[in-house]
Amino acid sequence: MGPDRETRERAATGATATTRPRTRLDQPLPPRRRLVPEWDPEAFGRLSERIARFLGTGRFIVWMTVVIIVWLVWNIAAPRHLRFDPYPFIFLTLMLSLQASYAAPLILLAQNRQADRDRVNLEQDRKQNERSIADTEYLTREIAALRMGLGEVATRDWIRSEFQDLIRELEEHRTEGRVLFPAERPPRRDVDDR
Repeated sequence: MGPDRETRERAATGATATTRPRTRLDQPLPPRRRLVPEWDPEAFGRLSERIARFLGTGRFIVWMTVVIIVWLVWNIAAPRHLRFDPYPFIFLTLMLSLQASYAAPLILLAQNRQADRDRVNLEQDRKQNERSIADTEYLTREIAALRMGLGEVATRDWIRSEFQDLIRELEEHRTEGRVLFPAERPPRRDVDDR
């Protein structure tokens, strides 16, 4: 069986015959070379957020101001042969434009990532609020049912007040000389005992 199958696989002809070798489905394909380099979008997003955070600090403004002042002073006060950007400061303008052209998309990317995080957090908060409302409504119904059930149950204070009322009634009857219960009747005196 083995040699027959190998000859059939090699000698495939007709519409299904191909010139390329058969690929095995149980093995992964070898990695292809790409012309465009690959990068991790999450790592790039984190880098853009760090840059955007730095661009929004006072430290960045101070350093940018220092660099521009040094640039201007150097190109005004230095000897002519050491100046690299004469008076209209075109190279400085180009550098600031380049910095702004990179800063704007990085800031937008960081804002988009923050908006995505805010959207996810908002959705989670909304679901948590819905669960809290459902739990609160359930507990409210349970408390109402307990109150209704307790309205029919004798409480300690109610039983205590009933006992106190009975004791008062018994004391009143005893002081009046009336006896309500046969067990508490005083012994009878016969006429002969007088």
